Amino acid sequence: MPIKILIADDHALLRKGIKNVLELEEDLRVVAETGDGEETIKRSLELEPDIILLDINMPRLNGLEATRRICAEKPFLKVIILSIHDDENYVLEVIKAGAAGYLLKDVEPRMLVNAIHKVHEGESFIYPTLAKRLFGELSRRSEHLRNQVTERLDKRREERLTYREMEVLQLVGQGMSNNEIAKKLYLSEKTVKNHLTNIFRKINVTDRTQAVLYALKHKIVLLDQSTI
Repeated sequence: MPIKILIADDHALLRKGIKNVLELEEDLRVVAETGDGEETIKRSLELEPDIILLDINMPRLNGLEATRRICAEKPFLKVIILSIHDDENYVLEVIKAGAAGYLLKDVEPRMLVNAIHKVHEGESFIYPTLAKRLFGELSRRSEHLRNQVTERLDKRREERLTYREMEVLQLVGQGMSNNEIAKKLYLSEKTVKNHLTNIFRKINVTDRTQAVLYALKHKIVLLDQSTI
């Protein structure tokens, strides 16, 4: 069965070019084209294509908001953003909105086809040069967060929590169970329990609720990570 694709871009000539490239592939089929964000949402929800190739700059409703609404309504739909913006911050925003891929509009036809197949198989795909810069930016932000947390700890007399203990406490604060934390951090549930025991001992509390309240009160952890 061919992979069904919806192409969303306000430039008809670009849509035509992408369609011509994709229809050279036996297993790809373009089922619709749209020229604005509102129409893209409507047609996506009606047709349920396997892949939505979506321009980030769209009239009536931009691609970021269209992605957010499509993925909220039908999370199984796969969105690949097509953009002229060579900026890792755009990538972060569309990933948070639910997109599975991000490509620049000057992408080679073979890379576009490869990205469609990868995303259809459940993987993510980011334009290679952007991916390298994105991971560098995430590393920098993570290091900044670590420094903030360490500075807070250095100002206190408690025995310092390790960075892994900070991660566990962060996820406890988000309401996750031990089992969920274990899966999130690729740990065993026993290891998570050991970390919690160490956390309780170091900050002198006896349960999860007290630990989270203590961490919030003393600003040891940052529970809002929306900018990371």
